[in-house]
Amino acid sequence: MKLSIKGIEFHYNSHKVLKDVTFQVVEGEVLALVGPNGSGKSTLLKCINRILKPQKGTVLLDGKNIETFTNRDIGKLIGYVPQSAFHTFSLTIFEMVLLGRKPYVTWKIGERDKKVVWEILSVMGLDKISDRSFNELSGGEKQKVLIAMALAQEPEVLLLDEPTSHLDLRHQLEIASLIFKLVKKQKVSVIFATHDLNLAGRFSDKVAFLKRGEIFAIGSPQEVFTPEIIKEVYGIQAKVLSQTEIERPLVIPISPC
Repeated sequence: MKLSIKGIEFHYNSHKVLKDVTFQVVEGEVLALVGPNGSGKSTLLKCINRILKPQKGTVLLDGKNIETFTNRDIGKLIGYVPQSAFHTFSLTIFEMVLLGRKPYVTWKIGERDKKVVWEILSVMGLDKISDRSFNELSGGEKQKVLIAMALAQEPEVLLLDEPTSHLDLRHQLEIASLIFKLVKKQKVSVIFATHDLNLAGRFSDKVAFLKRGEIFAIGSPQEVFTPEIIKEVYGIQAKVLSQTEIERPLVIPISPC
């Protein structure tokens, strides 16, 4: 499924947050949104997911405006994991992930719903602790559960807002690697916002740099990870290593400009 963002503009009162944002993500493609605080990353994800209504522009799924979809349709097509979603839930891990099947459930939970949940729990390494309370989990475990819940929707598009921001290095790599493998296997289109340029460069097909609500640069990590672009967007001097073991560019911040 192709996701097309065309001319999106959004503002809170007189403050314009997004300005003429346009790009596409094709089936099975991973796009990273990067940029300074306040550049519009989270707002853009919310506009795509119809949590916020842009004042201008359209979001298209295979050429169809998402405004024409029902809430149930959106729940089946788009999975979304927001920032700081670690609220209190008096549910087990299994019950939390089962919530992701809500768009498919009519009268009662079916065998298909349970099968999907168990498969995802197994892939995410959560099956052996599925009866534990969500409230007892560590930050990394909670994040895995929330991602599993979104995957249980069997979405065509997955939106992740800083999915590794509260995690240690091991969990960052584990979750990012897992998401990348899953979406490639299932041909899901992914957009994830992150402050970690090296995570973006390693686990994405394309990177979009946002600056003051506009797309400053977009392309493969090899194309857009340059000292010049990083300086313009972040106001820092950085060195970019192109020859690395992971065959992706590596950004080393040096100093503010």
